[in-house]
Amino acid sequence: MSFFRSVPLGAVCLLYAAMLSAAPVSPPSIPAVSRPTSLASSSLQDAVRRIWQASPEVQAARADLDAARARARASAQPLYNPSLWLDAENADVNRRTAGISLPLDLSGKRRARTRRGEADLLAAEASYNVLRRDVAARWLKAWSTAALAARQREMGQRRLVLMQRFDELAAQRLKVGDISSPERDLAGLALGEAQLQQASLAGNEAAARASLLAISGDQQTMLPPLPKSLSPAADSVAALPVDELPELRQARARQASAEAGVQIARRARIPDPTLSLTGGQVRSGPRTDQVIGLSVSIPLPVLNTGRAEVDAALAEADAAAAGVRSRQFVLRAGQQEVLARYSALRGAVKAFRSGRAAAFADRTALLEKLWRAGEISTSDYLVQLKQSLDTTLSGQELESQTWQAWFDYLTAAGRLTDWLDGRTQDLSR
Repeated sequence: MSFFRSVPLGAVCLLYAAMLSAAPVSPPSIPAVSRPTSLASSSLQDAVRRIWQASPEVQAARADLDAARARARASAQPLYNPSLWLDAENADVNRRTAGISLPLDLSGKRRARTRRGEADLLAAEASYNVLRRDVAARWLKAWSTAALAARQREMGQRRLVLMQRFDELAAQRLKVGDISSPERDLAGLALGEAQLQQASLAGNEAAARASLLAISGDQQTMLPPLPKSLSPAADSVAALPVDELPELRQARARQASAEAGVQIARRARIPDPTLSLTGGQVRSGPRTDQVIGLSVSIPLPVLNTGRAEVDAALAEADAAAAGVRSRQFVLRAGQQEVLARYSALRGAVKAFRSGRAAAFADRTALLEKLWRAGEISTSDYLVQLKQSLDTTLSGQELESQTWQAWFDYLTAAGRLTDWLDGRTQDLSR
């Protein structure tokens, strides 16, 4: 629907001339491929590091990682401890003996336990890295939402100022008879609507800041606003292969742990012998004899062969292998989806900025000039001004969604932590 269908011919000519004489709005320059870190400033990096240090989720994951390290050390320890006993007997024969016994791990149970502990440690390290990355991604997206809310509140404040001035001008023009009373009432209604919408925008900003604080806790810091430049191109940061993503490393480590569990169950079926050494003396009357004995005992796996435990471990290993394949499908599909979404959003932002839709200040000034000159009616002025404001707010929301899609792409590509740390020299390879 054309905004100027009810505008007189003179207004159309005046508007066309103003558009030709207006300075062209050049879109912000696109960051170079070799500099994809324009947003990852030092203040942003410091904020993420402070959040990592203060986040209860990261602290819990770090404690789990420490526990996994301790369990890995414990699994590498010897499986059995020696046993020592003393025996004394006073009867017809007085006996004083001491002995020591030690089960022998001849089936490799310790090696199997060590492999499982190492795999569990790798899985815990991958889980820790994934959680740190997810916390950073959630916070970055919440920060971009809060930045959008602040920009929209500022735009709403500009709208409120325009409506207040419009209401004052309408009152003045009513006194001199330039407009009718219904048009004056329309200006007052527009001011009331702007006040209500400004309150709503302020509430949205408060909710966005609350969501940000829910992740960062009481970490109060001055954060940079969303940059006015276009977000980086997707090909400036190459995605990691799916097999190198932390989620897949975590899944493979869990698969290795399950396979080590199979070996543990198989080794557990093999009984370990117990070697005992006894020494002492036996006194019978005037005769005293030194005695020494060696014995070997071994359990008989007759009542419980351990076969059920092996079957359960095999099933768990099969499930872990299937989980790895499923994770590969999900991660590969996720990379393709987020890349397509980010490219579409970035292209839309680029097209929005290159068009006249981004020239909000020029349009509002021209509309007010036309209304004061009587070239357009009050209702036309309000309709076109509202459309201009709504388009500008939608453009800001589109830019925020694009930055959030950029964070999603870095997460799916396995590059978010590298991008935050500034390790960008190899990201475009």
